Amino acid sequence: MRPPTLPGLDPLVHRLLNKWHAALSLPRHSPPSWYRARLVEELHELRAASTAVSRLSETADVFFALSRARFDGFPIRTLPPFSLARHGIPMAYMVAKYTLRWGFYKTAARLSGSKQWKSVREVINPAKDHKLGEVSARHDIDPGKFREKGRMLRRVWPLLP
Repeated sequence: MRPPTLPGLDPLVHRLLNKWHAALSLPRHSPPSWYRARLVEELHELRAASTAVSRLSETADVFFALSRARFDGFPIRTLPPFSLARHGIPMAYMVAKYTLRWGFYKTAARLSGSKQWKSVREVINPAKDHKLGEVSARHDIDPGKFREKGRMLRRVWPLLP
């Protein structure tokens, strides 16, 4: 049996997610099939997740893929009716995880001396150096400085798996 949804909460959740996505201000992807491919990838990772933490993280990634596609104007599936008991923790985890990553990249860009640090809008997992390289290339930031500052930040910045 599914946990009951709270009347009127779905529109509120969607409004809050839209405001959050607007604040992240991530660039739209083209072609629109990118969103479907991302969802398929996240669903495969969710099915392969074997621990409670990895299932929570992958569930958050699926919610992110769905909500971002919807926000960007390419709805690929609808989010399930919101149930606080069933979706509250993964949604909170999603917001924390992606907001922390977004802040990480802005901070790394600023520490690297980038004059355009405010335009850095990224949420990919910064755990690997090659990801730092990809981001620095996209934003024309000195890769050596960015990698150095990113490594330093990874030691102190709270990042969720």
